[in-house]
Amino acid sequence: MTASHRILKALAGTLAALGITGAAQAQTTWDMPTPYPINNFHTENVQQFANDIAQASGGKLKITVHPNGSLYKANEIKRAVQGGQAQIGELLLSSLANEDQLYALDTVPFLATSYADSMKLWQASRAAVEARLAKNGLKLLYSVAWPPQGIYSKTALTSMADLKGIKIRSYSPTVARMIELMGAQPVTVQAADLTQALSTGVVSANLTSSATGYDSKSWEQLDYYFDVQAWLPKNIVFVSKKAFDALDPATQQAVMKAAAAAETRGWKLSEEKTAWYVAQLKANGMKVLPASDALRADFVKIGDRMTTEWAEKVGADGQKILDTYRKSK
Repeated sequence: MTASHRILKALAGTLAALGITGAAQAQTTWDMPTPYPINNFHTENVQQFANDIAQASGGKLKITVHPNGSLYKANEIKRAVQGGQAQIGELLLSSLANEDQLYALDTVPFLATSYADSMKLWQASRAAVEARLAKNGLKLLYSVAWPPQGIYSKTALTSMADLKGIKIRSYSPTVARMIELMGAQPVTVQAADLTQALSTGVVSANLTSSATGYDSKSWEQLDYYFDVQAWLPKNIVFVSKKAFDALDPATQQAVMKAAAAAETRGWKLSEEKTAWYVAQLKANGMKVLPASDALRADFVKIGDRMTTEWAEKVGADGQKILDTYRKSK
């Protein structure tokens, strides 16, 4: 045995004693684009999910979270994961409604307006969402609801007539349709661009959650928040099936276990933080008010119409989901 061989053998023995082998050293890294700021509760939940996977896999899988649209903008994330530019991502489920109306279900106003009902709606529709994502080579990992949606405006609102002709920020095709039915003008603005859109007058009202209102400091441009609680949209976290299938079984199990924990934790966190976000809007000078009876009645009419439209567009699958959801209430 030559001196070099002896050195290599000794080194191999040392690495083995330390538990460092070629297999253990191999690390898979995934990039995860997300649309929201680093201190948003969704992003915080995603980072905990990534940390849990790193720990459970013994460092074999590392997920690098890229918040606030820094790697890909919200409307680019699904395509990036499908194309392999990123391996895992997060986005608003209803933002995919142009691809398939099924994805619009949780933004139909006044269909599910509480956390309990929103979870029942998710349980009724999850299998159908999974099946559609699978056709695109994507695997659903988990979903988390946003706080209930309300209306931000510069002026007091007593009925839908007060919104006629106003430019209102839209973030999905379903929300755009609702704004049209309100007699207003929808303008698509992603969450990361909302502050600028408000400050430059691109939009002068906003339909979103207390969380996004807080993130975008809506009180700097708008005066009122009407806590309509019209619906609870959901984010989904999904992974390239090709990337997931390339993991060893133990790491796959670690991912799915962390995903289940993230869904449970995320829903609880969303509900807990709702009151905090509303309190922050008040603390920063916004007038936070309930919807008037007239405004709520106008919304309910639009919700009934949009539920019918949704079921007609989705077909048998949609009606089955609605029937399952209604039976669960």
